[in-house]
Amino acid sequence: MLTVHELVEQFTLKVVAGNDGLTNEIKNYDISRPALEIGGYFSHYSSDRVQILGMTEISFFERMLTDKDREDRSKRLCRKETPCIVLARQLPPPLELIEACNASNTPLLVTDANTTTFYSKLSNYLEKALAPETNMHGVLVDVYGIGVLITGESGIGKSETALELVKNGHRLVADDNVEIKEVSDNVLMGSAPKLIQNLLEIRGLGIINVMTLFGAGCILAEKRIMLNVNLEPWEKGKDYDRVGLDRKKLSILNSEIEMRTIPIRPGRSLAGIIEVAAMNYRLRHMGYDAAAEFNDRLNKQIKLNGGLENDL
Repeated sequence: MLTVHELVEQFTLKVVAGNDGLTNEIKNYDISRPALEIGGYFSHYSSDRVQILGMTEISFFERMLTDKDREDRSKRLCRKETPCIVLARQLPPPLELIEACNASNTPLLVTDANTTTFYSKLSNYLEKALAPETNMHGVLVDVYGIGVLITGESGIGKSETALELVKNGHRLVADDNVEIKEVSDNVLMGSAPKLIQNLLEIRGLGIINVMTLFGAGCILAEKRIMLNVNLEPWEKGKDYDRVGLDRKKLSILNSEIEMRTIPIRPGRSLAGIIEVAAMNYRLRHMGYDAAAEFNDRLNKQIKLNGGLENDL
């Protein structure tokens, strides 16, 4: 739950009125600049949003409205579901607005930032703070700039693989429990719970602090999740993808990311395989697809020879 009090602390806002409403919950990440409402048009007033008043709104409010209109507009702006009202540019709050905010327990806040800058910063903050979120069991590592979510059953070697990747110069984001937020369509940001930040659990060794052992350059607070590598025990007779054309997806919240299943077998270098998977992912998004190229070569060879059997 995000409250107005947290907003005040995050942006160092000055509380002018409505102190009793600092515990109001902010539920909507959209923001409103109630220009038409100050002019008297409240038919589509988005009252559940944070309201921002800039120079234009305050100038109109003070110069173009009568005393009675100012009082009326102030009361109608301060509804029960309105989390707070913010004045930009350190503008002095109108007396009528102060009285209405105190009467309705609607926090009236002031920032020294200009209206456009504050609007942009607040919008970005609210989108992240109020984004849908979930938790997943796994390890998140930044490999060559690609956020790789390593999943698999408990004890299969996820943390050990992450340790090897860190030793190879890659960065750990989260081990065992990954907090995931969907900040926009198909954009998933992963981070570690505060309790286990920078920590890895290695069976037989226990908990190790990656930052203490390898330095601050080996950890990352947050990373966009782009690729899922799922580790599973090698199953004899199971048909595993050998070309790379089978593009499966993992659904998280309302988004999807590419998923690769890697069978575990003695002698396989999991860290090396994940490094190659990350590099291959980057290449495909840069326009080169080795699997598609091989498939094209194969199809051309078949057409030229009239069948593979002529070439054997």
